[in-house]
Amino acid sequence: MKTLNVALIQQSCTDCRDDNLAKTTHMVRLAAASGAQLVVLQELHTSTYFCQVESPALFDLAEPIPGPSTETLGTLAGELGVVIVASLFERRAAGLYHNTAVVFENDGSIAGTYRKMHIPDDPGFYEKFYFTPGDLGFNPVKTSVGTLGVLVCWDQWYPEAARLMALAGADLLIYPTAIGWDLEDTEAEQLRQYDAWMTVQRGHAVANGLPLLAVNRVGFECSPQQPDVGIQFWGGSFAAGPQGEILARASHGNEEIIQVEIDCERSEQVRRIWPFLRDRRIDEYGEILKRFRD
Repeated sequence: MKTLNVALIQQSCTDCRDDNLAKTTHMVRLAAASGAQLVVLQELHTSTYFCQVESPALFDLAEPIPGPSTETLGTLAGELGVVIVASLFERRAAGLYHNTAVVFENDGSIAGTYRKMHIPDDPGFYEKFYFTPGDLGFNPVKTSVGTLGVLVCWDQWYPEAARLMALAGADLLIYPTAIGWDLEDTEAEQLRQYDAWMTVQRGHAVANGLPLLAVNRVGFECSPQQPDVGIQFWGGSFAAGPQGEILARASHGNEEIIQVEIDCERSEQVRRIWPFLRDRRIDEYGEILKRFRD
């Protein structure tokens, strides 16, 4: 495969799971009709971002994998003949939940899963209350359109995660995301945050010589407990090439389908002129396994 047509689905969400899935389904159909072979959805796209608060009742949003959402999305993938990357709140067992990405093959089957490894616990992003850290490792998922290095949101700040996916043979780095601004952030602070978000991910593309897809949600979502408090999700979903070049980017405020052709042969050429993997000093990296070098 010399080129790959990918679509990034940037959407807003409500408290109604059925409405969210209906919107997602409609946008996936539009993308497939325009030639998309791979469709990537944002983090936790079946609900609003519930991690703004800590509430035991919100565990009711979780579902098993396989389960209702995987049945809907798997059927859609098989009908349209596309590979879909989705992000779901997984109920593994009573009291055991994960933030899990599911990759559907173009025949509708589940090609593989990834459980989010890095779990944040920051104001408005209380994910440690809900999610057990992933235990499936950094293993890319093999599909008919390539080997997909799927990571999730907070993982995108860690170069180790991207590197391990690259070392395991990923052809693409993919980040379903839910990130936004606090209402009290100044315009300057908003710019710094978004620029940092893009920069670190473009750095992963460059350091590993791989194309990268980052898919974020959009719109304001109020806190379930304080209607005048919430997160303005900044959208800005983008695709970057293996030298960090921006191939396509969404707006900050609109629901959009970002569709772009990925040159599948470009990584080989870039890695020949920038052989970062060749020159790694793996004999000297042992200290990276420490939390901090005192």
